[in-house]
Amino acid sequence: MPKSLSFFKGEIVPIAEANVNIMTHALHYGTAVFEGVRGNWNETQSEMFVFRLKEHYERLLRGCRILLMDIPYDVQALCDITVKLIKECGYKEDLYIRPIAYKSTEKVADLRLHKLDSDFALIIVPFGAYIEKEGAIRCCTASWRRMNDTNMPPRVKISGNYVNSILAKTEAVMAGFDEGIMLNQDGSVSEGTGENLFLVIDSKIHTPSLENNILTGITRDSVFQLIKNELELEVVERPVDRSEIYLADEMFLTGTAAHVTPVGELDNRKIGSGKVGPVTEELSSIYAKVIRGEEKAYLDWCTPISVNS
Repeated sequence: MPKSLSFFKGEIVPIAEANVNIMTHALHYGTAVFEGVRGNWNETQSEMFVFRLKEHYERLLRGCRILLMDIPYDVQALCDITVKLIKECGYKEDLYIRPIAYKSTEKVADLRLHKLDSDFALIIVPFGAYIEKEGAIRCCTASWRRMNDTNMPPRVKISGNYVNSILAKTEAVMAGFDEGIMLNQDGSVSEGTGENLFLVIDSKIHTPSLENNILTGITRDSVFQLIKNELELEVVERPVDRSEIYLADEMFLTGTAAHVTPVGELDNRKIGSGKVGPVTEELSSIYAKVIRGEEKAYLDWCTPISVNS
């Protein structure tokens, strides 16, 4: 029987007992850095495959540097904690793994990061599809612009940053769309509310570069390599204009939660046929095998875990 457990204050405890004080700094100010990691259950092999765990924790620690956090764990220790918790929880289904480093001092009205203590916690929950829709999704251009790196660092997952994404996602869904596409302050394309963005134009793959205030996506990096190695197509990183999306042959979004998600419309305009395109379909199929440990060439991206019964 699976158990709902967490890693909190240095030990594994039931999630119901992992509580922070109402005075906790991160609760008031968003002074935390988190990650979203996928555990992918392979029924045939009866094994859990955690995708690019090391890279997620490397990014988490980069975020900690920005927020002047000093947690007592290196990448390997964080990976070991995660593997142990997955085994003890005993889930035999797809998982969402949420590590978070946060300013744990119980104090308000103090904006000095260097004066605050930090801590680390980890939860694991069953998790299916992020966007619950078959086929290509419908998107709209968000009225909320992506924050600039001079305002908030977009390349890591700082908790306070995500109000920006939450406002845009809520706006899109309340308007009847599945996802929102965010523009930069200058009107160029940045990314989805929780995903990086790719276009297929004349047999090349185009995507906004890091200078366009995007998250340094781990799925994005994985897809780069799959496109080059498996599809043998060129990936071009560059500024992208909004109207280019309307005229693209295909569009897809990538993210740990979203995997490879095809986009069929933006602002009520069909992209290509309006359905899942051939490049997106092939890439999505390859990616689905890779994350479940079914492609030998990419097994080093996965951490296999035998789950306790």
